[in-house]
Amino acid sequence: MSEPASPSGPASPASPEKASPEVVPSGTDDDVEAPPSGTYRIQLRGTEDARFGFEEAAALAPYLAALGVSHVYLSPILQAAPGSTHGYDVVDHARLSEDLGGAEAFGAMAARFRAHRLRVLVDVVPNHMTVPQQRDLNLPLTAVLAEGPSSPYARWFDVDWEAGGGRLVLPGEGEPNYRRFFDISDLIGLRQEEPEVFDRTHGLLLGLVREGLVDGLRIDHPDGLADPAGYLRRLAAEAPGRWTLVEKITEGAERLPGDWACAGTTGYDSLGMIGGLFVDPDGEKPLTDLYVSLTGGPAGFEEVERDARMYVATHSLKPEMDRLLRVLRRAAGPDRSEAALAGLERALVELLVAMPVYRAYVVPGEEAPQQAVDVLEEAASRARPHLPEELHADLDDIVRRALGRGDDADPEFIVRFQQTSAPLAAKGVEDTAFYRWNRMAALNEVGGDPGRFSVSPVDFHSHCIRLARDWPSTMTTLSTHDTKRQEDVRARLAVLAEIPGEWADAVHRWRGWWGENESPLEPDLEYLLWQTLVGAWPLTSDRLEEFLVKAMREAKTRTSWAEEDPAYEEAVLAHVRRILADADLVTDLTAFVGRLEPYARVNTLGQKLVQLTMPGVPDVYQGCELTGHALVDPDNRRPVDYGRRRERLFRLDTGRRPKDVDDEKLMVTSRALRLRRQRPDWFGPSGRYAPVAVRGPAADHVVAFSRGEAVALATRLPAGLERRGGWDGGTEADLGRQGWRDVLTGAMHWGPSVAAAELFAHLPVALLVPREVDR
Repeated sequence: MSEPASPSGPASPASPEKASPEVVPSGTDDDVEAPPSGTYRIQLRGTEDARFGFEEAAALAPYLAALGVSHVYLSPILQAAPGSTHGYDVVDHARLSEDLGGAEAFGAMAARFRAHRLRVLVDVVPNHMTVPQQRDLNLPLTAVLAEGPSSPYARWFDVDWEAGGGRLVLPGEGEPNYRRFFDISDLIGLRQEEPEVFDRTHGLLLGLVREGLVDGLRIDHPDGLADPAGYLRRLAAEAPGRWTLVEKITEGAERLPGDWACAGTTGYDSLGMIGGLFVDPDGEKPLTDLYVSLTGGPAGFEEVERDARMYVATHSLKPEMDRLLRVLRRAAGPDRSEAALAGLERALVELLVAMPVYRAYVVPGEEAPQQAVDVLEEAASRARPHLPEELHADLDDIVRRALGRGDDADPEFIVRFQQTSAPLAAKGVEDTAFYRWNRMAALNEVGGDPGRFSVSPVDFHSHCIRLARDWPSTMTTLSTHDTKRQEDVRARLAVLAEIPGEWADAVHRWRGWWGENESPLEPDLEYLLWQTLVGAWPLTSDRLEEFLVKAMREAKTRTSWAEEDPAYEEAVLAHVRRILADADLVTDLTAFVGRLEPYARVNTLGQKLVQLTMPGVPDVYQGCELTGHALVDPDNRRPVDYGRRRERLFRLDTGRRPKDVDDEKLMVTSRALRLRRQRPDWFGPSGRYAPVAVRGPAADHVVAFSRGEAVALATRLPAGLERRGGWDGGTEADLGRQGWRDVLTGAMHWGPSVAAAELFAHLPVALLVPREVDR
C-alpha cells in the first residue's frame, strides 16, 4: 500500500515499504527490549494552518524505520492551550491532545509505529501548566482562582499567598505571585514534590507506559523542580526500566548528579563538544580582534555574562528575586536592622549572579553533596570581589543557608534559592548574553560556552570516554527545537575561523557599501546580522526580520519584550530590507557563501557522522537528515517536506549515487543509524570506545575512533587541509587489522594502515566495518 502524501510535500514515486524492504527492522516484539539506537524528533502541531498530529506522524512510520531509528521522539502529547504551536503549555494532564487527534489517533499511531518495530519517546512537562486566556480550560487553576488557599488544588501550584494578599495574582492584575517558567507569566509552576500532584499530572502518561504505548520519557526542565532527584526516583518506581532522559544543561566541568534515576541528558553537552571539534583554534585571535574593532565590545565573555545576569535579576525575574528576598528576611530573623538586611540582600543577588552552573542540588534535611558545596563555594569566590569587605560575612552566611547548614536552616530558602538560580542562568546567559556578544555566533548555543572557542581531539575523546563509562545511553544531538541555529548553519560559520582574513575583508566591504555610519544597528547586532546572512543564506526577508526582532528583544539593550522600542526596531528592519534589495550586494554575499560551501560540506558531514557514532544515543531533529539552515524558533519548527526525503532515500537505496550534499548527508545518517540498530553490541551500552591513531603531516585534520568493531573517521578543518596540499605526504590511519569495508561508499580497504587519501577519496568521512560483516 502506497503512503499518503505528506501535508508539507509530495508523495514519493514509490512507497517506503517497497523502496527499502531490506532496512525495515525484522524480529519480534522482543525488539522493544533492545537498547535504543537512535531517535527522530517530531514537533507535533495542532494548528489548522500547519497541522501535524498523531495521524500525520503515523504516516512516517515506514520512512523512519527505513532511516534506521529505533524511537520516534514526540513533543508533548497532552492537551495544551488552544492554538499551541509546541505543546509545552499544558492545560489538562488527563487528556491526550484533541488538537493532535485525541486518544484514538494516538493509539493508532503507536500501533503503526510498533508494526514497524519503532518505539515511542515522549516529552513530559512536569514543571508547569499554562494560564490560558479562557481560564476554565485549566480546571485546577480555575478552582484556585475561585477558592484561594482553601481550594483542594491550592497545593498544586507554587504560589506566594502572602505577596498576593491571599489570592492568586494573574498577568495583567499586578509584579505575578507564583513561580513562573523563567519569566513567562502565562506558565505557572507546579509542585511535583506533592504526591497528589505527581499522581494527578502523571497518571495518563504512566498508564500509556504500562499499556506499552510509550517506551521512554524525556523530562522537560527538571531544574525547575524542588527536588529533581526525588522526582526522578518516583518516576523510576512508577515506570521501572524505561529509558528516561532529562533536559539538563551542564556547564563547563559540571557533571549530571550521580543519584539521578535517568539514562542521561538530551545531549547539549555533546553538541558543544562536537561543534568545537570543527572550529580552528588558530582563528580565535583574528576573529576576536575583528569583533573588538568592529563593535567596541570586550574581548571576553565574562563581563557580558555578569551584566546580563544582573539585568535579568533586577528586571524580568524581579518577582522571583523579590520572593526569595522575602524568604531570606524571614529566615534571618527580626533582629536585623534595615541596613543589615539590605546588605544581606545585596550579597544574595551577587551570589546568584555568580553561580557557575544552573543550580546546586541540596535537599532540605539532607547533608549537601560535595558537588553542591563546590558550586556554592565557587560562586562565593566569584561574587566576593563585587562586594565591599563588610558584606563578605553576609555572603558566607547565605552560602551556609543555601547548603542547609546550621540549626536555623530554612527548607523554603534552600529550595527557593535553587529554583531562582536556574531561571536566572537560563534567561541571563542563553536568552540575553548570547545575543549581546557575537564574536562567533556558532558558539552561542544552548548549553555552550561562547568563551570556549574550539575543542581539541584529545578533549573530545575524553568526553566520549566519560560518556561510554558513566552515561552510555545518554542522548546526543546537533539540533533541537531550542537551538539558536540549525547544525548546518553552525557548520558553515565554523569555516570563518579558517579564513578570518577573507571574512574580515567581506564584512568591512559590506558595512561600507553605502558609506560610513549608514547602519542604524547597534554594532554587535550588525555583526550578528552579517554572520546570520552568511550562515543561513539564502534567507528570505520575512525569516531574517523575524530572527532580528527576536535577537534585538532578547539582547534587551535598545528594545525588549517588556519594553519595545518600535522606532528602533523599524529602523533596523528597514536597513535589512535595503540590504536584501541591493542586487550587487546580494551578488557579492552569494559569492562569498559559495566560497564557503566546499568546506561547509566537510563540516556538515563530519559533525553528523561523529554525532551518529559516538557514545550515547543520537537524536535526529526533524528534517535534519538533509541539510538545512533554520534559525531559532519559530524558524526551526516549520513544516518538513517528507516527500522529498522519501524520494531521496528511495534513490539511494536503489543504488543511485549521491547527487549533492543533501544526498550525502542522508546517506551518512541512514547508513550510520542502520549500523547502530543492527549492531547494538558495538554501539550500545556495552560497546567499546577508543581513539584511533592517525599519523602523518595532516593527522590533525582527522578525528577517528572505534566503536566495537567499527571505525568512524571524519575530516576536520578542511580549508587548512587544502592550504597544506591536501592528504599528500603520507597521512595514515592505524586501523589495527586487515580487511575493511566502508558502509557509506562500499569501498574496500586492506590495512592495517590505510592512507587518508584513500579513505576520503569519495567522501570526507568514512564508516568502516570488517569486510566479513554482512552488508
